Amino acid sequence: MRLTVRTRLTLVYGGLFVLAGMVLLGATYILMQQRLPMVAGEASRATPPEGAVFDGPQNATFVQKVIDGTQSSALHTMLTQGLIALAVVSAAAIALGWLIAGRMLQPLHQITATARRIAEAPPDADRGLHERIALTGPSDEIKELADTFDVMLARLDHSFDGQRRFIASASHELRTPLTLNRTLLEVALAAEAPSEEVRQLGTTLLAINDRHGRLIDGLLLLAQSDRPVSERSFVDLADIVDHVAVSDTVKVMAEPAEAPVAGNPVLLERLVQNLVENGERHNLPVNGWVRVRSLARPDGWVVLEVSNSGPVIPRYEVPGLFEPFRRYNAERVHSPGAGLGLSIVRAIARAHGGDVVAGARDEGGLIVTVTMPRAV
Repeated sequence: MRLTVRTRLTLVYGGLFVLAGMVLLGATYILMQQRLPMVAGEASRATPPEGAVFDGPQNATFVQKVIDGTQSSALHTMLTQGLIALAVVSAAAIALGWLIAGRMLQPLHQITATARRIAEAPPDADRGLHERIALTGPSDEIKELADTFDVMLARLDHSFDGQRRFIASASHELRTPLTLNRTLLEVALAAEAPSEEVRQLGTTLLAINDRHGRLIDGLLLLAQSDRPVSERSFVDLADIVDHVAVSDTVKVMAEPAEAPVAGNPVLLERLVQNLVENGERHNLPVNGWVRVRSLARPDGWVVLEVSNSGPVIPRYEVPGLFEPFRRYNAERVHSPGAGLGLSIVRAIARAHGGDVVAGARDEGGLIVTVTMPRAV
């Protein structure tokens, strides 16, 4: 059983209080035990009151018994009543210590709650980094910890924002020379009677140029979808599936069912398109297929499921497929994709408050499942 800091502090404070009370009660008992015989001796030597008769050994023995009984009763009463008083005061002290410990640890609960909200936020959207603890109160060690945590969050937030701005700016800047290169190549290929070598070289360079263009477009889209969607509209994933789930190379089986979500239509269309293209690209050379399903679950979530045939993929390789530029198997390096398809899918899903998981099919290929909140 794990004890909280509040419980441990209360047990320590209560234990020390009880120990101190026991020591005090024991010291009082010993002092009283030593003092009472002296008082009894002084009483036995005192002059009896006028008219009282205490002569004879029997009377002396009786008096001594009375004195011893009174001494024992006094010690017993003091010990019993002291233990009862100690128990009552200890219970009150422990309860008060519990309340004080909770009050003193309240700032730590605020720090923990903020850290938990940041940790549970979608990592690609990093929406939690904009939150601050902003702890108020005396300038003590706890406030210093909270202020240091806020400074760390501010630096991380600034770093992520700078990274997104750099990717977006670099993507925009790189589009211009690629567009210029494509124009020059098309002009060269359109010239009268180009040689076969020039035509082949131009075609190869155009293909490379197109690949770089898709890479830049993917980076730009990844930077744009790497944050929460602020402006949302009603979108039915069934309409997108019915429109996007087509292919000229593999058999596509679309099973669109009503799946309403609130989000960005362009990003959601790209999400479905990327999943279909990924299943089409990494498929069997003959008799390949892709199945696309959309549905709304009773628990308030919308599901988009895309499965495909293809080569057998080890299960431990599946999580890495969502990393940018990560591809499974060497021959995939020469595929026309830029290695950003599933990364963009995950970023878009998390920007809409959802998530995506993938699993390897025993027969080969993948089954990718996207879940997002249902529009109300």
